[in-house]
Amino acid sequence: MTKPIAITMGDPAGVGPEVICKALAETSADICKNILVIGSQTVLERANALCRTGLQFGEGGIALLDLHTDGVDDAPACEVSASSGDAAYTYIVRAAEMALAEEIGCIVTAPINKAALHAAGHIYDGHTGLLSHLAGGIRPNMLLTSPTLSTIHVSAHVSLADAIRRCTTARVLEVIRVGDNHFKRLGMKTPRIAVAGLNPHCGEGGMFGTEDDEQVAPAVVAAQAEGINVVGPLSGDTVFARAHHGEFDLVIAQYHDQGHATVKLIAFDTAVNVTVGLPFDRCSVDHGTAFDIAWTGKADHTNMIAAIEYGRRLAAAA
Repeated sequence: MTKPIAITMGDPAGVGPEVICKALAETSADICKNILVIGSQTVLERANALCRTGLQFGEGGIALLDLHTDGVDDAPACEVSASSGDAAYTYIVRAAEMALAEEIGCIVTAPINKAALHAAGHIYDGHTGLLSHLAGGIRPNMLLTSPTLSTIHVSAHVSLADAIRRCTTARVLEVIRVGDNHFKRLGMKTPRIAVAGLNPHCGEGGMFGTEDDEQVAPAVVAAQAEGINVVGPLSGDTVFARAHHGEFDLVIAQYHDQGHATVKLIAFDTAVNVTVGLPFDRCSVDHGTAFDIAWTGKADHTNMIAAIEYGRRLAAAA
């Protein structure tokens, strides 16, 4: 039997509780039987009432693990607070513990707020950095996937200057391998992978930089020698459109905005953020806490539905 997925509630002050309630209300009873929510029952019932979703959490309803963190039930909505940051941190830690113990098949995360996390004394760059720490320091990769475009990043939450320094043959080759393995695990026999260039027009023969010729191209050649179906580097101004129109299954993006901006333009509501390379599976909505609309009932839950579905695929492939 497929192990359950665990949904962490995220920052209680944000849209996480609302999108969880709305998404679960549109999820079949059979699927909900294999879902565990980690969060605050008080906060979730408040969101349930706001959204009029008619859910029942706990006994006789959707399984809930309430960790009773200090101050969470009274944390101010729509703003940064240490109590909300600590609650979000606690939910993630417990989910990671359960995943490492193989009690769950995948973690699906609602959004957290980095400032709240830091206010609570948990200094991480977000979910990815925290999960990396909980997994023993393993360096994961960020994959954004949608129905028509998927991209995995050579670097993510670093400055552009650091991203350029991280564009090395070894690192690009590692990301190609990780992406290839991920899609093969999900049943794709021979994923078609393209590697985006770092510089405009892949450096145009060295006129706009040499990294593509000196670092990226050798990684592609090495991956091809391993039998991976990969081409590149290809110019970043066209490769994503080619993938979107069906030529490639995955694009290797060299830095955060190269991949994120493209995917969010094409699939803002349906893209799922996947952390690849950890000893357990995690995926997430691809949006933030949205304090500007939180606790108004306006939050769109389409992204959470997509994340739950992808989490189920990962759990089934475990």
